[in-house]
Amino acid sequence: MTVFSELRMRPAPAAARAGWDASTTARLVMAGAVIFVLLVGANLATPLYPLLQAELGLSTLGVTAAFASYVLSLVATLMLAGHWSDHIGRRAALILAVVIGLGGGWLFAEAQTLAALCAGRALQGAAVALATGASAAALRELLPSRPEWASRFTLLASSGGVAAGPVIGGLLSLLPGPTTAPYYVHSLVLAGLLVPLYLLHARPAINPPAPARALRALAPRRPSVSREARGAFWLAAGVGFLSFAVFGFCLSLAPGYFAQVLETDSRPLVGVLAGLALGSSALSQLLTFRGRYVVPAGLAVLGVSVLLLGAAGAWQSPLLLVAATVAAGAGQGIAFRTVFNEVAAKVEASLHAQIVSTVYVITYLGSAVPVLGLGWASGVVGVPAAVAGFVLLCGAAALSLAAVTFRLAVIGRRAAA
Repeated sequence: MTVFSELRMRPAPAAARAGWDASTTARLVMAGAVIFVLLVGANLATPLYPLLQAELGLSTLGVTAAFASYVLSLVATLMLAGHWSDHIGRRAALILAVVIGLGGGWLFAEAQTLAALCAGRALQGAAVALATGASAAALRELLPSRPEWASRFTLLASSGGVAAGPVIGGLLSLLPGPTTAPYYVHSLVLAGLLVPLYLLHARPAINPPAPARALRALAPRRPSVSREARGAFWLAAGVGFLSFAVFGFCLSLAPGYFAQVLETDSRPLVGVLAGLALGSSALSQLLTFRGRYVVPAGLAVLGVSVLLLGAAGAWQSPLLLVAATVAAGAGQGIAFRTVFNEVAAKVEASLHAQIVSTVYVITYLGSAVPVLGLGWASGVVGVPAAVAGFVLLCGAAALSLAAVTFRLAVIGRRAAA
């Protein structure tokens, strides 16, 4: 099946079905690699924000606006097009995401104004959104008997990409043209993914529309969650919103904050610190924790660690900063994976891409709304006071959610007894 016939939602002629009949392992790697590389590109800018702020004369609110443009575009695209891969096929959705990601990276690298930065970030957000549902659904379809591992691979690729982005961005910024070289290198890698994707013998879409109603199938639709999955859905969305508020801080204002705590201007070091929480979250997907109290325990670790992040800044303690960041990522990763698995297990396969996209809509809003508020507060009361208030709110929310989930676990245990 050709890419163009997939995008037109028309069956390809039999003669056009030649291509690379990849193994299941190769398809798993491709599905994970696309979302990983796109998220790396979306987060290359994290250690570059101080440079861009100085070069373009941006305010703190301008930096958070550029970051939030990505998130808001991602959320909007998830709502409008999160189900597209069900109709056009996973391969076509991933190719479309890569092409849009290339455009976003080029625009951001060449930007000379805040508006251009926001436009480039918005295209990157649209690319990640298109790939999110397609990648997650493809991984589940490739591992039908192991849905838990499909969820782990999804979170490992997404968290790993977000974590690697700041580190790679900081290292590549040492090349000539520190704000453009990272995007040129990334564009070469992203363009390279188009070759195997194009050659791949695509599998048919799981829900191809009737030819007369093809475009209607792509229209935005109201998300619906079955009664059985509703509780798990809202718990996953709440945990995701909270944890991504913390990650949003790490990827926007935190580089400047960390640099002040460490008294350093090393972009690679700041990039490593900014990605540390996401890296810890990604690595936690390789560990197995079972039991009724995994979610409240993970949320409790997240809450305490976020509070310690604020204390590390107040006490100017690099060691506490690193330890708290790693612990926050691990707590988030364990809790979010568990509630994400529950949603994946309860949702029917035909709605998987749509429901996963909806979970990420709420999750990614946590990276936009609180971070915009943090940027506004930083301009009013200063960065240290704003960060202190932010970590207090996030820490208290995580501990409150830990108490709620602990109570639910106790009730469930009594009911099962």
